[in-house]
Amino acid sequence: MLILKNISRLVTPVGRTAKKGGEMNDVKVVQDAVVACKDGIFVYAGDKSNFEKKFGSIESFASDKSVQILDCKNKAVLPGFVDSHTHLVFGGYRDDEFLLRAAGATYMEIMQAGGGIAKSVRLTRETSEEELLRVAEERIEELLKLGITAVEIKSGYGLDKDTELKQLRVIDKLKKQNRLDISSTFMGAHSIPKEYKEKENGGAEYIDFIIEEMLPAVKEENLAEFVDIFCEKGVFSIDESQKLLTAAIASGFKAKIHADEIVCLGGAELAAKVGCTSADHLLHISPQGIKDLADSKTIATLLPLTAFCLSEPYAPARALIDGGAAVALATDFNPGSSFSFSIPLLIGLSVLKMKMTINEVITALTLNGACAIDKGDKLGTIEEGKSADLIVLKYNSENFLAYHTGVNCVEKVIKRGEIVF
Repeated sequence: MLILKNISRLVTPVGRTAKKGGEMNDVKVVQDAVVACKDGIFVYAGDKSNFEKKFGSIESFASDKSVQILDCKNKAVLPGFVDSHTHLVFGGYRDDEFLLRAAGATYMEIMQAGGGIAKSVRLTRETSEEELLRVAEERIEELLKLGITAVEIKSGYGLDKDTELKQLRVIDKLKKQNRLDISSTFMGAHSIPKEYKEKENGGAEYIDFIIEEMLPAVKEENLAEFVDIFCEKGVFSIDESQKLLTAAIASGFKAKIHADEIVCLGGAELAAKVGCTSADHLLHISPQGIKDLADSKTIATLLPLTAFCLSEPYAPARALIDGGAAVALATDFNPGSSFSFSIPLLIGLSVLKMKMTINEVITALTLNGACAIDKGDKLGTIEEGKSADLIVLKYNSENFLAYHTGVNCVEKVIKRGEIVF
C-alpha cells in the first residue's frame, strides 16, 4: 500500500463519464487530504479525519514494511494527465518546415510542395521498427516527467500496409512495456499517398484499399482500438470519411476524426452522426457542429499547441463549453505541426488564449481526456476503484499550472500506485 499524506489540496473531477459544459468547472477540492493506493488502485481519497476513522492513524502504518508513506509536504495533488491525441511513432524530423512556416509559408503550401505528411511518410518508411521503438521509448519517459500517465498514439506515417502495420506493432510493444496506459489508433487515412494522388478518384480508391486490405490486417493482429481519418479539403471528403468510419465501426473499431482544422467542412457534424468517440482540432467548427457535439457523446478534443505552432486561430473552446459540449485537451505531438508535448505550454495557451478556467483545463486533461480514449471508467480521476495515477505538484495550489507559465510544475508522478518519477 502507498499512502500520501499532508496534501494541501486534492483536486480532481469526479465520475466515469465526460463532463459537459458548465460541469467541466466542477471539480472536487479536499484540503488536508490523504490518498491511499493498493494493488495499483485507489482505495481512499479524501480528508485526513475520515481516513483515520476508516483505517486508523497514519502513524500506525509506520512500522508496516508493506506500506510506503509519502509526505507531500503541503503540495497539491491531481490525477495524472491523459494526452488523448498524439502521433508519437514516426521517423525523421521536419525542422526546416517549422522555419518555413515562421517565414510565412502555410501548412497546405508545404504539403503541396511535397513536404508535410508526405515527407514524414518517406522517412518513416525508411526507418526500421527497432529504431522507431527506441526513439518512442525515450519519448515515453519524457511524457511521464510531464505528468502524462496515459496517452493515445496514432499510426499514419506509412500510408501503405507494411509501414502502417510497422508503426502499430511499435505502439503495441510500447503498450506491453506497461510504463503508462497506451491507446492505439490506426490512421492509414492521414493523407492520400503519392501512389494514388495522380489517379482521378485516388482518394476514394485509397479509402477502398484501406477498407478491403488494411482494416482486416489491423484487426487480425489486434493492433488498434480506434480508426481515425483526416477529413479536410484536399485530403478526404465528408463522404469518404463517412464510408471509412462506418466500415471501421462495423468491423469492431471505435472511431475518431481530424475535423474542421483548416476549413469548415462539416467534420464535427459527421463525428456526431456516426458516433465518433472524439472529434479533434475543430479550429473552424461551425455553430451547427458545436450544437451537434453538445447533443452527442462525442468529445471535442482541442489541440492548442498545433494552433500555436501553425500561427492559426485557436479552437473556440469557450463557445464549445458554453454550448454544452465536452472538451478534452491534447498535445497532438507530431513531427510537423506540433513537435511538442509540453503540457505546461498547453495549459498556458488554454487559459490565456482559449479563455478556459483552470478547473476546465484540469477536467479536459484528466477525465475528459480519459473519455476521449474510452477509458473514463478506469482513468482520469482520483476515486476509489480507479487506476492509481496521480501527480504531486511542486506547489500548494493547482493555479500554479497556469501561473508558472510554460514551466513544468510536476514534482512526482505515480502510476498504478508506483512512483515512476
